[in-house]
Amino acid sequence: MPKLGDLIKRNALLANRFQRKHLKPKTQQKRVLRRLLRRAAPTSFGQYYHFKKILHSDKFIAEFQRQVPLFDYDSMYNKWWDLTLNGVENVSWPGKIKYFALSSGTSGAPSKQIPVSEDAIRVMKKGAMRLFFTLPRFKAEIDLFTRGMLMLGGSTDLEIQNGHFQGDLSGINAGKLPLWLRPYYKPGTKISRIRNWNERIEEIAKNAPQWDVGIIVGIPAWLQLVMEKIIDYHQADTIHDIWPNLKMCIHGGVHFEPYRKGFAKLTARPLIYVDTYLASEGFFAFQARPDHPAMRLLTNHGIFYEFIPFTEENFDPDGQLIGQPRALPLSKVKEGVNYALVISSCSGAWRYLIGDTVQFTDKQNAEIIITGRTKHYLSICGEHLTVDNMNQGIQTVEKQLDISIPEYTVAAVHHGNFYAHQWYIGSDRPIGAEKIRAVLDASLQTVNADYATERTSVLREVFVQVLPVAYFYQFLARHGKLGGQHKFPRVLKKDQYREWCDFVEEQKTSRNPGHRPRIT
Repeated sequence: MPKLGDLIKRNALLANRFQRKHLKPKTQQKRVLRRLLRRAAPTSFGQYYHFKKILHSDKFIAEFQRQVPLFDYDSMYNKWWDLTLNGVENVSWPGKIKYFALSSGTSGAPSKQIPVSEDAIRVMKKGAMRLFFTLPRFKAEIDLFTRGMLMLGGSTDLEIQNGHFQGDLSGINAGKLPLWLRPYYKPGTKISRIRNWNERIEEIAKNAPQWDVGIIVGIPAWLQLVMEKIIDYHQADTIHDIWPNLKMCIHGGVHFEPYRKGFAKLTARPLIYVDTYLASEGFFAFQARPDHPAMRLLTNHGIFYEFIPFTEENFDPDGQLIGQPRALPLSKVKEGVNYALVISSCSGAWRYLIGDTVQFTDKQNAEIIITGRTKHYLSICGEHLTVDNMNQGIQTVEKQLDISIPEYTVAAVHHGNFYAHQWYIGSDRPIGAEKIRAVLDASLQTVNADYATERTSVLREVFVQVLPVAYFYQFLARHGKLGGQHKFPRVLKKDQYREWCDFVEEQKTSRNPGHRPRIT
């Protein structure tokens, strides 16, 4: 075994046995904000919003919230990041920003360009190291951590524009791996630079038997597609015929449960699953305890968090912020409440609404679950249906009807003088839409009282179409959004919904019934 492997094994064991006593999360957060304000005080943003004055306040968190307004991407870009993109230094973070992460956004929307500083890359590495040394708690054999690790993300061959590099955040990070991890990184430097998704997975499939992979990392949909490709390429029964030592899957980006059955069909033995929260704006949280599916916030890693109650008083039906509502620091949150997540980061994002909603399951340990997106929820008539509700409904359908539904989306539509929900269910097993509709509707009424009330009033109908799973990926492919951190939106609205409807009709008329569309 390589000496580096011995070192990793020893450090992982020591980290697992001798956990340092950390400061309380709320204390860490105060220190993080103070450090961020000090570093950014000389910048244009820091001078404009009087960071030095804020730092001298006894109640500097409250003063920070009073002085600095809440930003979304458009307001932050128009006032500050546009300058950063054009090479201006010291705008909202010290120095020149060399990297920009292209956010996955929605399948039809243009990508956002999120600044990624060298400081942010450093703290993401620190967070990844902390995750790595937590993994032995998941009862995996320690030898697992000296085997190959397939990290399926964006291309490391970044675009060069106006003197900066841009691409998927996973591609930026993969191009800057720490030295200790590089010997274990798969698919390796050459393959990871291939920009075309289909060409890249073709090379991964071809070379897969040469690697002793123990851990796979990525968004579940793309990991599943790659495993299917490898199995098909080598005419294997399961992925364990190719990688017999594969034991762990580190995933993120979407709720995993809709993919669990699909993964089970591709593996000969159950995998250990570990959830993470990585967005284009940074690495926020990871699952720290095997018996707790919630994720622990990284409260000492260059990001200060705030939380806005996700209510009708604070957000309109399209998920847009109403005015400047009160945002709570970590010390003031409550368990079981939906919050929109706001961050201030060491990349120069300040009081920035990232678009995700979260819920605390354990305030003392700062553990959260992701409940959806501010713009990916349905409340056309007061039903207040979150992505978390939708995921619970889909899981019930999978369990009761014994089917796998790795992808789905839903839209609110007019139904005469009333309203309806139109569901599109991705499943490759033939099953009647009415069966799915009955189970799904009943489940949603159980988990959401507002939905149940509206189903007896204004929300008069629920429609379901069952489609091949590949339709969803074909739609993403049309917009050049295969792989990386891209995922299909769970809620479709306005132009995006109309485009999806046209696409579905096009697929139905251009293909034979039951034919599975091929991703090209």
